[in-house]
Amino acid sequence: MTPTTAGALFVGSLVVVLVAVHRPLGDHLYAVVSGRRSSRVERGVFRLVGVDPATEQTWGVYARSVLAFSAVSVLFLYGLQRLQQHLWLSLGFDPVVPHGAWNTAVSFVTNTNWQWYAGESTMGHLVQMAGLAVQNFVSAAVGIAVAVALVRGFARSRSGELGNFWVDLIRITLRILLPISVLGALALMAGGVVQNLSAGTEVTTLTGGGQTIPGGPVAGQEAIKQLGTNGGGFYNVNSAHPFENPTTWTNWLQILLVLLIPFSLPRVFGRMVGQLRQGYAIAAVMAILALVSVTLTNVFELTGDGTVPQAVGAALEGKEVRFGVSDSATFAAATTLTSTGAVNSFHDSYTALGGMMPLVNMMLGEVAPGGVGAGLYGLLVLAVTTVFVAGLMVGRTPEYVGKRIGSREITYASLYFLATPALVLAGTAAAFATGNHTTALNAGPHGFTEVLYAFTSASNNNGSAFAGLTVNTPWWNTALGLCMLLGRFLPIVLVLALAGSLARQQPTPASAGTLPTDRPLFVGMVVGVTVILVALTFLPALALGPLAEGL
Repeated sequence: MTPTTAGALFVGSLVVVLVAVHRPLGDHLYAVVSGRRSSRVERGVFRLVGVDPATEQTWGVYARSVLAFSAVSVLFLYGLQRLQQHLWLSLGFDPVVPHGAWNTAVSFVTNTNWQWYAGESTMGHLVQMAGLAVQNFVSAAVGIAVAVALVRGFARSRSGELGNFWVDLIRITLRILLPISVLGALALMAGGVVQNLSAGTEVTTLTGGGQTIPGGPVAGQEAIKQLGTNGGGFYNVNSAHPFENPTTWTNWLQILLVLLIPFSLPRVFGRMVGQLRQGYAIAAVMAILALVSVTLTNVFELTGDGTVPQAVGAALEGKEVRFGVSDSATFAAATTLTSTGAVNSFHDSYTALGGMMPLVNMMLGEVAPGGVGAGLYGLLVLAVTTVFVAGLMVGRTPEYVGKRIGSREITYASLYFLATPALVLAGTAAAFATGNHTTALNAGPHGFTEVLYAFTSASNNNGSAFAGLTVNTPWWNTALGLCMLLGRFLPIVLVLALAGSLARQQPTPASAGTLPTDRPLFVGMVVGVTVILVALTFLPALALGPLAEGL
């Protein structure tokens, strides 16, 4: 079997399973976020935190709840790292340095999971479990909750309320993320992923030397790392480590976990607005962009453009031989199309155009299918923008699922899409202006790409690293931490403001002048607007980096 055929079967099997679970998982997600009854455990948690599950919140209160919860989470995780030497299962590690602890706390709370450190030699087991793994759950739940709040804005009329953040957070965590993660962890353990509390096992090597084989509660963290589109690895080399990702089928399973919830959320949108075809249209946009990206990444890497790859017949540098070129390229595309950031190969060693594709995936806004929740609300804002542009072209009042898109709504949508590019480009410029770009391993276009990738990953809350860049300095940890914070919470506040504006409207009945938004024409328009927005914004930067190197 040729690598191309094997890669096609690998991707095709993922597509079949995602199509099969779209409806049942989507319906389960819908039941969780729409249900009124609480379980006994949930009622106990509500009493513990002082929440009345029958009370709903306006967009402003919902946003303040998100920000307050996230601020407390950052402080807690920062303190846990600074005090880890006094904690159980610290493994004798020193406290994390202040600028590093700040960066990591912000990283995991914002669902970015950027890592400047080697996990097995920096974090004790308790910090990994009670700090990082917990944030993997709740940061993912925050993203889904915000997406659901936006959908409620479309679904409700003459209402200033979008649900209750605390109820959404707890139910999503307990009913969706936790059960699937348990099943995922058991499957990974069966595949050979480590799950223990060992401080390490001393062994004698074949040459007579000594070596410590690290252990840890890996499988439990690995499952939610992928399911919640987090990406932070227990070990330094992330999903390329045989203790995190031992075989080809565990590699397949991890990609499936990454895509599972994001591709099912459009079903929730369709059911909540009472128009299933609208959900299918959003899912179609995600699928088109994803398949194009996965295909191009595989083509660029399998073609192996460059003297050395062509001489040996494949671009194998930086890739695990147990996965090969195609499975590595598919993993890279899937994790950067979402906000996962997990890596099973070295993006810095990809061909110039192959390395450009993960960068472009993040620049698209990670909407195909995007992070859990973040992908759906990002694509819905794109749909709003598309409707407005189409209305300008034909001279009609733009409407989307029964809601008029006026000046206020398009202002929120525009600010949403300006926020992240501003952070990426300003951060990259600041690195070069202050001389901090010199920590890049390479000069010229490739070195520029290494810096651009870092700020793109941080600002889009992805967390993957192009590598070849030393970021464990006070400047880099502080700058990237700020980009993560602003890149996460500015868009969230704007999305919730948009949701509040939509919820207060009275539904507008469809008329002869209404643009159908559940047909292939609209799907193509949204795809076009997505690509054009990226091209106009980032093409000059791409021309200085991967395009210059590739051409």
